[in-house]
Amino acid sequence: MKQNRISYALAIALVGTIAVTGCKKKEEPVVAPPAAVEPAPAPAEPAPMPVSATGVTVGNTVAADKSVAAVGMFGVKDKIIVSVKTDATTPADATIEAKLTFQDGQEAGKQSATVKAEDAGTTNIEFTKATDWPAGKYKVDVTLNGQPVGMTQEIEVK
Repeated sequence: MKQNRISYALAIALVGTIAVTGCKKKEEPVVAPPAAVEPAPAPAEPAPMPVSATGVTVGNTVAADKSVAAVGMFGVKDKIIVSVKTDATTPADATIEAKLTFQDGQEAGKQSATVKAEDAGTTNIEFTKATDWPAGKYKVDVTLNGQPVGMTQEIEVK
């Protein structure tokens, strides 16, 4: 009988343990609140160029308003005038450089001019030669503060 009592006691203890464990409330895991997400900063805009080129014209005569009529064909004794239209966005100076290259890539001339922001408008750069220009095709490249303005002009001397 002693064995029965011990068996009953163990069985009751086991059932009680299971009942207590089964009734125990499950604890929810603690979840941290989501962190505040900062929006990504907008990409910085590049600083505007103080003076920008808005047009390049190559000709051989200058009008009273400093404009130059476009000419594609020049005589061997003509002046070659590179006219650069500019627009100023901030009060700063800029340097315009015009480079004249002969058909074989040989540099035929290089001139520069400084543009004051308050004088932005039209800047003319003149190429002259004491002797005749060699006949052939030429290319005119213009830079503004060392950066190409993307307005290459091709001309011909006959």
